[in-house]
Amino acid sequence: MDQIETVYEDDQMLVVNKPPGWSMTAKAAGNPRGPRLLDRLTDTRSTALIPTHRLDDEIGGLAVFAKSKPALDFLSGEFQSKQAERVYRGFVVIAQPHEIERVTDLPIVRDAAGSLPDAFAVNFALAPEQGEPGRMHVYRKKGGRRAVTQFRVLEKFGRFVWLEARPETNREKQVQAHLAAVGAPVVGDDLHGLPEVPLLLSQFKRGYKGRDDERPLISGVALQASALTLRHPESREPLTWELPLPKSFAIALRHLRKFARR
Repeated sequence: MDQIETVYEDDQMLVVNKPPGWSMTAKAAGNPRGPRLLDRLTDTRSTALIPTHRLDDEIGGLAVFAKSKPALDFLSGEFQSKQAERVYRGFVVIAQPHEIERVTDLPIVRDAAGSLPDAFAVNFALAPEQGEPGRMHVYRKKGGRRAVTQFRVLEKFGRFVWLEARPETNREKQVQAHLAAVGAPVVGDDLHGLPEVPLLLSQFKRGYKGRDDERPLISGVALQASALTLRHPESREPLTWELPLPKSFAIALRHLRKFARR
């Protein structure tokens, strides 16, 4: 069973490293898709905990809980008013021309070399896709709820790109939906992306002699809620946390740096 790492805790708030696949909500929310983080945390604490923001089930990373109503009001206000600075890091795959229509019907974003530009923003509105649970519909014009994400490319490895995202709004699956909309879905995002294009060592290591049933370097959605800055609900002092990369992310990055063409 996953060990829940406490990143920060005092009498006002709790910050943990949520494992991917865990829901932040309690059993009462009726979420059947996996273990509930809130249940695990309250089993070991006498103080009530209240989630202060959204972190999608499939994404691991920094999750913040309040321990009182005043703390909840302040912390949730930090996220709603864009005072909280969130950083996601992950791997995306550049959709090829014959794959584009399966990923998006919107204008894609590319640089002169056919990859992603070093920095770009996506401001398409979002809403749940009717009839497809978990998938988000992207609106170019009218419809949906406003969503804005700033992106910065960290490294390029041919078809795969290592980047960071800074969402200004807090919509469900916002980062994944915005990247798919511009033709660069997150690796492992089966709902919005290209499930047949996993990140495999054999794709870029010449003379690969591994297993016939090769496993992807990263299982699940290759995205982490990596860093967060917000003010403390009592002292109002800014606090910053940054997580180390998940082991699989670090291994994938090391292999890409060693073997992949840039």
